[in-house]
Amino acid sequence: SQHFGRPRWVDHEVRSSKPAWSCTDVLCCMIFLLCIIGYIILGLVAWVHGDPRRAAYPTDSQGHFCGQKGTPNENKTILFYFNLLRCTSPSVLLNLQCPTTQICVSKCPEKFLTYVEMQLLYTKDKSYWEDYRQFCKTTAKPVKSLTQLLLDDDCPTAIFPSKPFLQRCFPDFSTKNGTLTIGSKMVFQDGNGGTRSVVELGIAANGINKLLDAKSLGLKVFEDYARTWYWILIGLTIAMVLSWIFLILLRFIAGCLFWVFMIGVIGIIGYGIWHCYQQYTNLQERPSSVLTIYDIGIQTNISMYFELQQTWFAFMIILCIIEVIVILMLIFLRNRIRVAIILLKEGSKAIGYVPSTLVYPALTFILLSICICYWVVTAVFLATSGVPVYKVIAPGGHCIHENQTCDPEIFNTTEIAKACPGALCNFAFYGGKSLYHQYIPTFHVYNLFVFLWLINFVIALGQCALAGAFATYYWAMKKPDDIPRYPLFTAFGRAIRYHTGSLAFGSLIIALIQMFKIVLEYLNHRLKRTQNTFSKFLQCCLRCCFWCLENAIKFLNRNAYIMIAIYGRNFCRSAKDAFNLLMRNVLKVAVTDEVTYFVLFLGKLLVAGSIGVLAFLFFTQRLPVIAQGPASLNYYWVPLLTVIFGSYLIAHGFFSVYAMCVETIFICFCEDLERNDGSTEKPYFVTPNLHGILIKKQLVPQKQKE
Repeated sequence: SQHFGRPRWVDHEVRSSKPAWSCTDVLCCMIFLLCIIGYIILGLVAWVHGDPRRAAYPTDSQGHFCGQKGTPNENKTILFYFNLLRCTSPSVLLNLQCPTTQICVSKCPEKFLTYVEMQLLYTKDKSYWEDYRQFCKTTAKPVKSLTQLLLDDDCPTAIFPSKPFLQRCFPDFSTKNGTLTIGSKMVFQDGNGGTRSVVELGIAANGINKLLDAKSLGLKVFEDYARTWYWILIGLTIAMVLSWIFLILLRFIAGCLFWVFMIGVIGIIGYGIWHCYQQYTNLQERPSSVLTIYDIGIQTNISMYFELQQTWFAFMIILCIIEVIVILMLIFLRNRIRVAIILLKEGSKAIGYVPSTLVYPALTFILLSICICYWVVTAVFLATSGVPVYKVIAPGGHCIHENQTCDPEIFNTTEIAKACPGALCNFAFYGGKSLYHQYIPTFHVYNLFVFLWLINFVIALGQCALAGAFATYYWAMKKPDDIPRYPLFTAFGRAIRYHTGSLAFGSLIIALIQMFKIVLEYLNHRLKRTQNTFSKFLQCCLRCCFWCLENAIKFLNRNAYIMIAIYGRNFCRSAKDAFNLLMRNVLKVAVTDEVTYFVLFLGKLLVAGSIGVLAFLFFTQRLPVIAQGPASLNYYWVPLLTVIFGSYLIAHGFFSVYAMCVETIFICFCEDLERNDGSTEKPYFVTPNLHGILIKKQLVPQKQKE
């Protein structure tokens, strides 16, 4: 222990005097407050300039929203492309827009018809023009020649059967004898005197899909959330109640409840293995599916993975490996699990004397929700900031002015229109040339960084407040008589008043590491196609190193917050003292941090797994006796994964109270042994039962007898 600082038991003045509380890490506190003020200002500025409607509604070539209430397009909710075949142009990726005129319509075309055919039929029946003009500009007339039509760009040269998808008209693909068709046709007239194949149209549709993949998933996920949000809330409420019940039962039947955790987790994983096997065997007997629009790329391919045998086989193998690992850990850690259960029982007593700690996860959840909502709203308003920007688009791709900004009001009278016949001045994106618009990417980075800092600060605040409350319990000689009133409220106020800077310091370190990880993932995504084997290996090594570093810093920070709550010192001094104390009692890691967390982890898995199984049966319409689940979901796994992940977070929030309690008690116990010797002058604060068990198990070395 000489290498890790002097044991605190030689300091005879510490136990008898209370820490002199004073503000710590003031400089970091001031920087943190300035960042929060800047964050609030950024949110207000983004709110002034942003418009979320730009993300919710498709926009036509004039920059008007489709389906927006109070506008001429209120009843025209679908975007229609004049010539979808032009979306195969490379400018799709360059300009992030398909180089063809786009208008808002109330419905999609239902049949094949060219403009020339419509003119011939118009002389006999005026209704043909009425049907065709729905897909033309308001200034269009049915008597123009094809050449004039192409110059004015008032109408599409041809329409074909389509259906709305993501509020856009896309070809209504189907199959005939295994061949891709539209309206039972494999070829069609493009209106310019040429014949095109359906495959070409499919390629063009895929060109637009490159721009809509993310929005496709987002909109469909949003629809599923809109249909199931109340069921998700019910599932999360059940998870909260179940977690609360488990915490209460831990106080009385910790040993028995551990067996419930163990059997329950093994059973849930076993059910998952059985279900994956059932899906795997069912897919072997299922005939090949019919080709639809989703098969050619308009739909994101996530859902298609669940139609593959390999997916369920991989899930089954993964679950089998997890099952074996859990069973082996239970076998080899059986003795240490007994000690962990004893620590959990002692933690239950502490929580019983400080019951307000069971409510604190709700406060943490509220604070985290506020941070997440503010970050999301700010990010949306930043992304939709700006004014409509129009750019020159040349369908033929042979215009020297292509991709230049333009004004649609006067475009036809400019030199560009004369130099590039057929060029269009179409809406491209939202932006601007002001100082604010130039720094929007920087604001996005700042928004993300401060969000990570706030999230880690809220977690640090909770850990420090809980540690202060449980330390108050431990250092009370006569329990519960010597425990002051409202220990959690006092510890929370003390952490805010004196140690905001220290908590901000520790959370800043974690936020920087997480930011580096995000930057690393971003670079990996952008350079994915240019990477070789060595760069991929280096990327994997960096991920592993940052993961280990983040978890090591989180572990050290957590113990530093405990020392801050006990002694009221700054972050660096507390981190140093915590590190030295852990090194002098290195077996503490194996017991409180590994084994105890493993026992609690089983509880989290049981809560999340139980709610997950019920949610799976409900969202897949397999519980009609209890309640009828929502029908016509795009992805049933969207609410399912939300319920599972949310249940795990709720269980983690409640069980983290126990984890923090056990860790604080053990830190205090190590301090107690170093500061006291059990004599009348310096008695132990630990309960005799816990002292006897821990010394007997040789988890902490006994002091040499004087």
